Amino acid sequence: MLRPLLGGLIFASALVSIMVRPYRVSEAVSAAAGAALMLAFGFVGIPDAAGLLVGQWNTFGFFLGLMLISAVAEEAGVFEVLGYTAARWGRGNAARLYAAVFAVGTVITVFLSNDATALILTPVVYALVTRLRLNVLPFVFACTFIADTASMVLPVSNPINILMLHSVGGSLGGFLRYLLLPAAAAVALNAVVFLLLFRRDLAQDYRLEDLPPPRVEDPRYLATVSILLGVIAACYVAASITRAPLSVVALGGALALLAAALWRRRLHARSLARKISWSLFLFVGAMFILVRGVENLGFTAEAGRLLATAAGGNALAAVILVTVGTALGANLINNVPMALVMVSTLGALPASTPAVSSLPYAAMFGADLGPNLTTVGSLATMLWLLILRRRGLEVSTLQYVRLGVTFVPLLLLAGSVLIWLRL
Repeated sequence: MLRPLLGGLIFASALVSIMVRPYRVSEAVSAAAGAALMLAFGFVGIPDAAGLLVGQWNTFGFFLGLMLISAVAEEAGVFEVLGYTAARWGRGNAARLYAAVFAVGTVITVFLSNDATALILTPVVYALVTRLRLNVLPFVFACTFIADTASMVLPVSNPINILMLHSVGGSLGGFLRYLLLPAAAAVALNAVVFLLLFRRDLAQDYRLEDLPPPRVEDPRYLATVSILLGVIAACYVAASITRAPLSVVALGGALALLAAALWRRRLHARSLARKISWSLFLFVGAMFILVRGVENLGFTAEAGRLLATAAGGNALAAVILVTVGTALGANLINNVPMALVMVSTLGALPASTPAVSSLPYAAMFGADLGPNLTTVGSLATMLWLLILRRRGLEVSTLQYVRLGVTFVPLLLLAGSVLIWLRL
């Protein structure tokens, strides 16, 4: 009895520390401390932990490749040009510009992930809107919300999808079958709701003369990087269809972009290294070990049993429970650890559980969309907050929650029904 209690206490303490960040201790340090205690008390063996981390090479490789791709694209000026193009497309109308930001954010998220949208689009849009003398808040809110809302269009749209698909053995066909329609509905509804909520702020015009054209130091380099990004996006889709490791595409694309930078003498190794969130690897690796610890102690198997009992043989109830439960958990402990918990929990479900084949996709839906309820739900939102704070703009949790509750709960239920209808 004492052993499970101690293991549960270590897990819970690590999660609370990740959420609260006492004394500004980073999420990675809190997770690493929890993982170290799991190893020290023998809840996870060192050989087991080593095998677990090596087995997740595809996840780590995808993260690294994605960060390098985003960093090179930013230095080449791709995202600055996209921002300027969106402003021109808006033709001086703030509402049209807002729709363009949603469109650009959707494209970046779909093919480069929600973290790329938060990291790259947010500062570009902030600078763009301030120069045009428009209200900043509606536009920066669009950046973070579309980052999570559009993150279930393709597996590559959110690292969570890669992590879960790799763990449960899902396919692109299954992903699109269950999630494409809910994803399209979520993106459309998010855009419409925000256009209505911010209609007063968007009922103004701007002058393109206030926005100088982007300074592109090397047009050929920009063109080369843009073409390579298109090729990488196509390879992502092809790899998803053939079930090839997406990390190979991400790292291969990153190498191609680095080669182009070297060829054009635009490679700045130190600058690129600073733009990679190295602590993210520590955080994700430590969370793998923490979740393995509670799995070894039987907690996730018990959670799976309770889920099957609560569903009571009803397929729709099972889908709703997994979707809403994952979404709420993501807002309590962040969607990365919640995704890992759900992988283990779903793996413990009996084969007779209703709608069992659709439940991993219901969990992805909850982990992708659910974080739009609070500021701690996803890494993308946390990155977004840090970017805005560096620019002197504070966004309260209450402001964020007020926006999230306008459409997220409804979409979670509607998406659950759409997933259930695909059975």
